[in-house]
Amino acid sequence: MQRIYLDANATTPVLPEIVDAMRPFWSESFGNPSSAHHSGQRTRAAVEDARTSVARLLNGTPREVVFTSGGTESDNLALFGILQPYLDRREPAHLITSQIEHHAVLYAAHFLQARGIEVTYLAPNADGVIDPSALEAALRPHTKLVSIMLANNETGVIQPVGKLARIAKAFSPSILVHTDAVQAAAKLPIDVSGELKNVDLLAISGHKMYAPQGTGILFVRKGVQLTPLFHGGPHERQRRAGTENVPGIVALGCASELALRWLSSEAPDDLRALTIRLEDGLSTAVPDTHINGSTLHRTPNTTNLRFDGVDAESLLIALDMQGISASFGAACQSGATEPSHVLLAMGLTPTAARSSLRLSLSRLTTAAEIDHALAIIPAAVARLRSASL
Repeated sequence: MQRIYLDANATTPVLPEIVDAMRPFWSESFGNPSSAHHSGQRTRAAVEDARTSVARLLNGTPREVVFTSGGTESDNLALFGILQPYLDRREPAHLITSQIEHHAVLYAAHFLQARGIEVTYLAPNADGVIDPSALEAALRPHTKLVSIMLANNETGVIQPVGKLARIAKAFSPSILVHTDAVQAAAKLPIDVSGELKNVDLLAISGHKMYAPQGTGILFVRKGVQLTPLFHGGPHERQRRAGTENVPGIVALGCASELALRWLSSEAPDDLRALTIRLEDGLSTAVPDTHINGSTLHRTPNTTNLRFDGVDAESLLIALDMQGISASFGAACQSGATEPSHVLLAMGLTPTAARSSLRLSLSRLTTAAEIDHALAIIPAAVARLRSASL
């Protein structure tokens, strides 16, 4: 059976070039980067080379890159690293985030709220976009941090983070801005010295960009004081204790270099064309199909479709049996029975949210695979609709 992987927003395969880059650091160059001897200094050099590559992807500086275990840790380090001191001092503090964030941000915000941080959760419009006027209305004299994702993991909708950050800084230069860029990195150009120059903290994850699970970074702009989550050695300039995951870090550096090449080519337009081909094909072949979220401002690989009268979980099972991997929400929530919090925030009913499917392509997806999917998915939807009559 031919298997077609349309769940790249959950995770991506590790590219062969990245495996090759990692291999020496498992058994040959295995020294601890903190050791003073030759073996340690060789791995230290590899870590710093990777840091430079990640900084180049973001158009930042290497000193602003903190290596972590992935997007969840990076998001938690940003929120707790900025807001924990206010809890310690029992000083009023206000966090602004959105209702459509990944749970790495939402659950961290809930935890902070339960301990005394005031939190405002901005609602998106029907297209899944946070309106800048909503942020303006929510700002307070004691607002300390704004955290809005760059691209949504379920709909692919891109948020106007550059504009939101400018609004926050215009209200008060002391307000810090964090963005979860996990679903944007390696799909969209990211420029922390340009459009995102007012963003202070930015998270990315390796396994969303063809590196392995278990590695990520938090960009921390020069001058931002961050309280660490972990306490131990002086790693990452006192910001993240723990011996570095050298193979994973090398992989993330290699993935960043590959991403820069990919972004500077015509490949993003080709991937967007494939996504539109899939989306248009399904909209034409399947009656009562609707697109969730903006089609103008989104990542090139993601579409979120609603098939009226179909239970998405049943559709996923049917598609998986025919070799198609897809999703109906965030991968970490795939076992949940509740409808997508993102789609509910956009105004969908629970029934409509449960009828929605996320299809996310990778750089490796081919036109032949899309055509094969277009032959399978409409028939699966038709069978489920007939069974429910």
